[in-house]
Amino acid sequence: MLLALAIGLLMQGRDGDDAIGYAEIGSPTEMLQVGVWRAWLEIAGGELPFEIVVARDGPRLSAKIRNGEEEIGVPETRLEGDQIVFDMPHYDSSITAKVAPLGTKLDGEWKKRSGADRWTKLKFHATAGAAPRFRSEGPLNAAPVTGRWSAKFDGEADLAVAILRPGADGAVEGTFLTSTGDFRWLAGSCERGHLRLSCFDGAHAFLFDARTSPDGSLAGDFWSGDRGHDTWIALRDDHASIPDEFERAHWKDGFGLAQLRFPDLDGKAHSLGEEAFAGRAIVIQVLGSWCPNCHDETAYLARVYDQYKARGLSVVGLAFEMTGDFARDAEQVRRMRERHKVAYPMLLAGLADKQKAAEALPALDHVIAFPTTIFLHRDGRVRAVHSGFAGPATKEEHAKLAKQFERIIEELLAEPEAAAPK
Repeated sequence: MLLALAIGLLMQGRDGDDAIGYAEIGSPTEMLQVGVWRAWLEIAGGELPFEIVVARDGPRLSAKIRNGEEEIGVPETRLEGDQIVFDMPHYDSSITAKVAPLGTKLDGEWKKRSGADRWTKLKFHATAGAAPRFRSEGPLNAAPVTGRWSAKFDGEADLAVAILRPGADGAVEGTFLTSTGDFRWLAGSCERGHLRLSCFDGAHAFLFDARTSPDGSLAGDFWSGDRGHDTWIALRDDHASIPDEFERAHWKDGFGLAQLRFPDLDGKAHSLGEEAFAGRAIVIQVLGSWCPNCHDETAYLARVYDQYKARGLSVVGLAFEMTGDFARDAEQVRRMRERHKVAYPMLLAGLADKQKAAEALPALDHVIAFPTTIFLHRDGRVRAVHSGFAGPATKEEHAKLAKQFERIIEELLAEPEAAAPK
């Protein structure tokens, strides 16, 4: 115990996130180390690693999940007996782990709701101290994989685009852009032609493992959550692209907004043709609180709405949720709104299923992705429908899409006011 105390005091003298310091000597939770932890989930493909950064301010704990340059604040970190809980209620997701003696090791479970009566559960582990994301196989070298790739997943009809960038100290970062969104922030390494990438954000649990071939291509496996698996190949292509997401879904002519009627989070029914939307340009966001790409778009649209609302822009979210239990689903949407400081209304539109979403929105020929974004003129006519969302992890693609969205909004707001949409 005295040795542990001495080591703890020495480590407290280091600066930066990588510093590790002991809390008070006593129970394992009191001795829980602060700073960087290497964490991982056990999945079929092996270890799915990520980083957790734990901080202590008096009796209060806080934590961040780190994937490369992305840091995600954990809404609530707390101690329960000899366990620590990292609670992410906006995804109905949490990690509960027992703190080992000396406070340097965690073992437990990640649990996330993935259906009305289904939970994803994976074993979780973490060790205190900064460490390579993946266990080393040799010197890091991002150069063989850095760039843009045309990628094909065996289980998908459409091509994807792998966007890989050099990270700090020779690491690899990036994402895959698909016709329904992106894989968010991936981080990992390339060693001797062996590429490994992972992401954990409270909802997604992704692991990629691939090797370079003599012809320069990539081929490997992709695991998702507790049961998803696919194989994929990629060819370097500086001009790789996905299908035009403004051409994937279409609004049927002659369909009136007044025909779309859904309850708000307090249960009061609203029509999109009501007076509140009269003469205003409207953006309809089809989303789910369970969907990380939807969270990325919601954070973006919250800023856009704040910027343009005084000029006559309305935004309304139509949420398709996991359980069909009104109180539970409404609470999840409230958590999403609070997390992103959303000022525009969100209505509960149905269950988290693309076919059910299409049935609830008969004005659309089909729903390809969550999110789907619909832009309407002041008179209720549709200007554009966009499927999916390129989030911040895509960087240039995200900036390009934001400019497209805002150009359409500027066009709509430049039109003269109209009567209420019918």
